[in-house]
Amino acid sequence: MPDKLHVDLSGAPQTMLATFYAKALDADLPKPILGDRFAKEIVDRIDYDWSKTSMTAANSPSVTTRTAHFDMWARQFLAVHPEAVVLHLGCGLDARVFRLDPGPGVDWFDVDYPEVIDLRRQLYPRRDHYRVIGASVTDPSWMTEIPTDRPVLMIAEGLTMYLAESEGVALLRRVIDGFGSGELHFDAYNRLGIRSQVLNTVVRRAGATLRWNVEGPDDIIGAVPGVRLLAWMSPFESPTFRDLAWYYTVAARMLSTLPSLRYMAQYHRYAF
Repeated sequence: MPDKLHVDLSGAPQTMLATFYAKALDADLPKPILGDRFAKEIVDRIDYDWSKTSMTAANSPSVTTRTAHFDMWARQFLAVHPEAVVLHLGCGLDARVFRLDPGPGVDWFDVDYPEVIDLRRQLYPRRDHYRVIGASVTDPSWMTEIPTDRPVLMIAEGLTMYLAESEGVALLRRVIDGFGSGELHFDAYNRLGIRSQVLNTVVRRAGATLRWNVEGPDDIIGAVPGVRLLAWMSPFESPTFRDLAWYYTVAARMLSTLPSLRYMAQYHRYAF
């Protein structure tokens, strides 16, 4: 067996190891949410103390239900737009392009920090109409490499909260200004979610910082001209949350009693 790849990341890039490990743990569950065998195989090829992530089989649905939700929205978009451009921003080690397996009319771009993209290149196979770009998503220059002649889908799962508000708004505006039409899919935390980062073990152990709070769609519509809200919901309202064990449902019911807790995390979907 070849030598395992050593990983040395810190800050926001390190948090993607926790989310990725959650998907590997999910793959071994009797009733997996994602069933991502890529994650399971790749975890075994990386030299890393996965216990540092604080992820277990029991808490993995906190990640996998979110990922499954954005997979669902992406499938809906691609079913209507079989010829499109997909920008998967802050992709980490996620295997979304392989899970969704888009058709030949889709050009897919995974974008993340150079050290993350270098790791992806060593772990994932190549495929047609798929490229990886090593850059900060807030750097405008990488977008010059993207074709703009088709509808675009921007997926930013687990990304916005690590950006400054000015950076996040500028990123959304660049996507809208650069393409004629498309959709924006991302999750966000409200003010309570950002303030609660001291309790977030994944963020704390990585030495990362959460910065941009979004209270609801009005924050986005007011800051990003041209967007139209398609969907906004709490993770507890997602179809991907419905089949979890009873104790998740009970916890969700308790948290949903206060709007600040119900929408501490949010899923956003916009068209332009």
